Amino acid sequence: MFQSFESLTRPEQGPPRLAALREAMVAEGVDAFLVPRADAHQGEYVAPRDERLAWLTGFTGSAGFCAVLADQAGLFVDGRYTLQAGQQVDSAAFTPVPWPQTKLADWLSERLPGGGTVGFDPWLHTVREIADLRAKGEDHGITCRESINLVDATWPDQPGPPRGAFRVHPDSLAGESHADKRARLAAELAHAGHGAAVLTSPDSIAWLLNIRGSDIRCNPVPHAFALLHETGLVELFADPAKLTAEVRAHLGKDVALHPPEAFAGRLSELTGPVRIDPASAPVAVERALPEPVHGPDPCLLPKARKTPAEIAGMEAAHLRDAAAMCRFLAWLDEAAPTGALTEIDVVTRLEEERRRAAELVEISFDTICGAGPHGAIVHYRVTQETNAPVTPGELLLIDSGGQYVDGTTDITRTVATGPVTDAQRAAFTQVLKGLVAIHRARWPRGLAGRDLDALARIALWRAGRDYDHGTGHGVGAALSVHEGPQRLSRVSDVALEPGMVLSNEPGYYRAGEWGIRLENIVHVVPAAELEGGDAREMLAFANLTWVPIDRRLVDRDMLDRDEAAWCDAYHAEIRARVGPLVEGAVADWLARATAPL
Repeated sequence: MFQSFESLTRPEQGPPRLAALREAMVAEGVDAFLVPRADAHQGEYVAPRDERLAWLTGFTGSAGFCAVLADQAGLFVDGRYTLQAGQQVDSAAFTPVPWPQTKLADWLSERLPGGGTVGFDPWLHTVREIADLRAKGEDHGITCRESINLVDATWPDQPGPPRGAFRVHPDSLAGESHADKRARLAAELAHAGHGAAVLTSPDSIAWLLNIRGSDIRCNPVPHAFALLHETGLVELFADPAKLTAEVRAHLGKDVALHPPEAFAGRLSELTGPVRIDPASAPVAVERALPEPVHGPDPCLLPKARKTPAEIAGMEAAHLRDAAAMCRFLAWLDEAAPTGALTEIDVVTRLEEERRRAAELVEISFDTICGAGPHGAIVHYRVTQETNAPVTPGELLLIDSGGQYVDGTTDITRTVATGPVTDAQRAAFTQVLKGLVAIHRARWPRGLAGRDLDALARIALWRAGRDYDHGTGHGVGAALSVHEGPQRLSRVSDVALEPGMVLSNEPGYYRAGEWGIRLENIVHVVPAAELEGGDAREMLAFANLTWVPIDRRLVDRDMLDRDEAAWCDAYHAEIRARVGPLVEGAVADWLARATAPL
């Protein structure tokens, strides 16, 4: 199994670990210390040695941070993790704080009315993050000071750094050689007057050099830093033990290799303007550079605009994944009504179906499988301790994906396991209407994710409902399942462009009862011209996910004619694409699951 069901949370350890941290704070001379869920690369997923927030608090979500004071500790989490944080931490030691609604500077100023010193590890916080805190805190007498990592100083059995091997990602899948990528981006740096750019994000380095790694579970990225020079030369800072002879030959003479411990010293030697991305570069990187200038990571947008070869790989991966999902759902429809299944049984069977594909590298994240009330925990992860039976009649939310050699998948389906209530069917159909609205959207080129996000919510809003997460995130091509900078959310101002891949995943959650989410992956394409339209360039979404939507949960009377027609056309396309890949009882199930509404 790629997925483990071991509980990673130890809330009973929170109070003694918190006490040790506070002793270290006194010795360091700081009034507060920040513990982020981050590493030096600012990735969403981190290695075991960087799970400082989970080690201290017991909270295992993929985003958040803790602000520790002498007499209290605030655990800042967004709406996805409100329920989870309340269940995982010792509430007597840690107080969950709604974030970003509550600003850290405001929270600190209320609790340090006379001002104070906030300590932080400069490798774990971005330039923008600390600049914002300094600007907002100075009016309240709050200062920020770089510190050794006080969690590391009190963590006696902290794991060592990851040592996963790198591998070559073929040019045939990337659609462009790393030499061509380096030359193209170097020309942009030279045009901007920047002598080099510092790359701290592993997925940027993986994309630029056409390599993949195995340092982080579920994410085929290498732990490394890099410098891209205006000449096109690259300096790669990585553990030499990770680099096979094949990888070294692939990188060639224009990629100089250095050990990671040489990175900070090399930064101090650079002359002239060197670009860093303040949204992702650690404070320590800016401090080490003689002449840092701010600008976007040069890999971000080119990486987001997938090449035709990458789109073809994503299409192949999603079709392969769809066959696995259909085999799984056919099994689930037979097994769930017996009442004999648990959440772990479901996760195990789904992974078994995916592993039948030789192209599978690993899963793209731990499968979220929430039965009944667990479905309302947006990023629920089943463990041996939380494993619940799948009771017939409960809704079952399953969010999962695979990392294949040619693409990354992410799909959510909510399924009925028995009789469905009117309330469940109505909520499901409202979510479905949002999914369909995004699929059918057409818009003038230049609009951003924030301009489309509301389309997925209107049906829910009309019913007085909403969901506390974005509608969609970017998806990498055989890279990170969560990729920027494009998103479908109220705050995303990044224009959507052809080749960008995103999720479309509206939801609705009723705490203590059930959760509903539907998710397909789409990519941006030029929209077909319409008779009578003007010469304006329009964009649309093309679908990548081909898995039936549970018809038993759809209230046909709540759909208008166009929405129902879209659902029927979608299911017909699934039959055409996936039908040849399945047989026997699964083929029979697919015919029933894709029948017209």
